[in-house]
Amino acid sequence: MKKILCITGMVLGLSTVGFSQSAGRQQSLDTVYLDSKTPLASANSGKIISSITAEQIALEPNSSVAQLLNRISGIEINGSRSNGGQNLGYFVRGGRNRQVVVLIDGVQVNDPSQIANDFDLRLLPASGFEKIEVLKGASSVLYGSGAATAVISLTSKKNSDKVFGLQASTSLATENSSERSGFGVQAFNNSARMGGTYKGWSYQMQLDHQSRTGLSAVAAPEGEPAFSNDPFNSYSATASIGYDFKNGLRISRSFSQARFKAAFDNFDYTDANNLSTTELQQLRGNLTYRYQKGRVVVNDAYSWTDRDIASSFPSRFDSRFFAVDAYWNHQWNKQFSTVVGVNGQFSDFNSFSIPFGASEFNQDIDDQTADFDIIDPYLNVVYQSDFGLNINAGVRLNTHSNYDNAVVYHINPSFTKKLGDLDAKVLASYSTAYITPSLFQLFDPSFGNLELAPENNRTIEAGLAVGKSDSFNLSVVYFNRLEEDFIDFVTVDPDLFIFQYQNITEDFSASGIEVEGQFQTGKVRFNANYTYTKPDERFNLRIPEHKLNTSLNVQWTQKFNSGLQYQYNASREDAFFNSLSFENEAVTLDAFGILDWYGQIRLNEAIGFIARVNNLLNQEYEELFRFQTLGRNYSLGMNINL
Repeated sequence: MKKILCITGMVLGLSTVGFSQSAGRQQSLDTVYLDSKTPLASANSGKIISSITAEQIALEPNSSVAQLLNRISGIEINGSRSNGGQNLGYFVRGGRNRQVVVLIDGVQVNDPSQIANDFDLRLLPASGFEKIEVLKGASSVLYGSGAATAVISLTSKKNSDKVFGLQASTSLATENSSERSGFGVQAFNNSARMGGTYKGWSYQMQLDHQSRTGLSAVAAPEGEPAFSNDPFNSYSATASIGYDFKNGLRISRSFSQARFKAAFDNFDYTDANNLSTTELQQLRGNLTYRYQKGRVVVNDAYSWTDRDIASSFPSRFDSRFFAVDAYWNHQWNKQFSTVVGVNGQFSDFNSFSIPFGASEFNQDIDDQTADFDIIDPYLNVVYQSDFGLNINAGVRLNTHSNYDNAVVYHINPSFTKKLGDLDAKVLASYSTAYITPSLFQLFDPSFGNLELAPENNRTIEAGLAVGKSDSFNLSVVYFNRLEEDFIDFVTVDPDLFIFQYQNITEDFSASGIEVEGQFQTGKVRFNANYTYTKPDERFNLRIPEHKLNTSLNVQWTQKFNSGLQYQYNASREDAFFNSLSFENEAVTLDAFGILDWYGQIRLNEAIGFIARVNNLLNQEYEELFRFQTLGRNYSLGMNINL
């Protein structure tokens, strides 16, 4: 804790001002900031940044953050179509969880007790966010360890401009599998938010609750009685306060608490009453000082995470993660701007388990041993010419308490040109990223290895985008990824059953194409994206080679609109452990397509309703071998805005 306080004080001293939290007015994470932390017109950005708007979130009141992300090109969130408590796999451009960074209001969040050092999206209610953005590709220069395939940025909802405002939403839904139909309510989503502004002050409080009780985690064998349902329950609460000074300074802070309980079955595909409980407490802050040619930003977050797993192999974990990111963005002239920053991350955790034959928990890893610090300075430069050429380039020095320093960098040129009524853009990028070994991989007494070095990733991109105002947009991006110094779980001695995490010399690659399009005319809007992904054979599990998302919306009247959404996933490879042969066996999961319908009506400015039928054709499919998925389901939701 003393180290954290010292680093925080140093950062605050450099910025000459304090620090706090921004409740939805976080400047660095607007669409035009995410790829450079510099205010850029989207036409001058060399990246295709995907965005989920507040309107899109409102169209799916029963959907989780993971389900919403699953509609973005290049992304497959495995487990999001299954039981509510199903573990999630973040497969972005053929990568895995450890290669994705999650930001909340500009600052990184993760759980150091996880083997992949990742953040659990099941803790976040989608209703709490104004916008969700995704920056794909290696982005460690600006966002540090783990930003190898994607940065997922979530921006909290804005405060009401009134002294007091109230927003509430509720939705009821069925939760059927494809083998069972019915209209019984088995899923609830409730959200309430109050807040406002007064004489420079802003405040906000939000409560969210979700309950899903209709599905078993594992599907029963064909012809046998259905397994018992595995409920998922979650809640979260957030309170924030901020103040806008008249001299360009804004400060704010927030505190949030989230908790979920997820029942699950045994990993040998038998029914069970196992329970996983996770609780997160987080204190977040932001300071933004604006002046004529730039700004100073300080974001921070302190997180406490507790996990408890009640099963045949009970275990407990608690972790602490502190992150602070401070940067100075200055516009030197019309062409050049810079970002100079420093990022610090401090992690530790404890783990406990019950040894075989014992009845009490024993500590396996303690936080006095399992901790590390990261302090990274970085520099980013943006050049915008008056003839269409734009260059975004940067470098970062990674300094870690457990291994030697490392350097990552990126360069991202683009060129824009007017072609009649069309705006055209050609883009390219070469970027590198690093992935720090997790605390578990370093310090676990059975499998840990203090000699581990970070994994190194490289991404090459090339693409083209054309558009005409808001009526037509089309983009095509090719990507190629390379993974080096991969941290693998290696068999050291098969006779003595000795295993260890080690960096291996084998390299892995993945490549693909992402196509995104939007067309709007009159009352009709059509969106589509297609992804082709070819990962290395070793990492091909559960990743579709071809994936398509489409949506069609018609605004029938000023108050009523409806639409269709369709998602297609090609066949995927999976593997399972055969308890009879004691070997892993490969299996191919069939391709599937899911069609959804929705209708939305607004009675007045304050009250609106939305109805949905998901998986309209009741398609039967698998995300993971033998695990259950959602069939045809009905939902009805109401929104109130006062």
